[in-house]
Amino acid sequence: MRRKIIKTTIASYKREWFSNIRGDVLSGIVVALALIPEAIGFSVIAGVDPKVGLFASFAIACVSAFAGGRPGMISAATAATAVLMVTLVRDHGLQYLFAATLLMGLIQIAAGFLKLRRVMRFVSRSVITGFVNALAILITDRRAAGDLCDDRRRPRDHLSPPYVTKAVPSPLVAIAVLTGIAYWTGMDIPTVGDLGELPSSLPILALPQVPLTFETLQIIFPYSVALAAVGLLESLLTAQIVDDMTDTTSNKSRECIG
Repeated sequence: MRRKIIKTTIASYKREWFSNIRGDVLSGIVVALALIPEAIGFSVIAGVDPKVGLFASFAIACVSAFAGGRPGMISAATAATAVLMVTLVRDHGLQYLFAATLLMGLIQIAAGFLKLRRVMRFVSRSVITGFVNALAILITDRRAAGDLCDDRRRPRDHLSPPYVTKAVPSPLVAIAVLTGIAYWTGMDIPTVGDLGELPSSLPILALPQVPLTFETLQIIFPYSVALAAVGLLESLLTAQIVDDMTDTTSNKSRECIG
């Protein structure tokens, strides 16, 4: 019986990791290129160094790929959590944010073991719509949209080239073509580097430099609960959307723990 379970597990991992290597690689490239400016932008919203957002997105994506419960879903930094970090970073500093993030992870792991995913059944469509609209209002209120409204930073029309071949996804073609045009013509357009200095070295593994006291816990606990709730809400909603699109099921409890 044990040998059968091991064989089933190995077959499942082979199916998830090696059944569509070309598609996974192309999708990973597209999402990675999209995540770079997003991670930096969300760092600016949260009031932290852009390098923090880049390192965090890398770590979240890699860990979730192995520990998450939904193949075909990528986890990374989001604006929804970024807007919740502003006050903590402003009042107490970056180290308290790191401590709050660790506590947030423990809360999400506990939610996975307690199977709180069942609560998602009671989330209505109106709540989801209100959540997204409130996020937009918060970002605007933080004046994070100032640069986006500037004429130089206004998004260009999306390039949607028709399929010449289905071997390469059209978003990747659009990114490559527009990047090449901008580089060779020397167009005066904002770049990712304009938002902040890009990292030149790998991060150093260290614990948050905060006092291990009850007062610290009082400061970070409300933020950790809010971040954990918003993170779980977005992850589980996204997992459900992918479930519906692919007519498959995912392990929501494992997604919480991952």
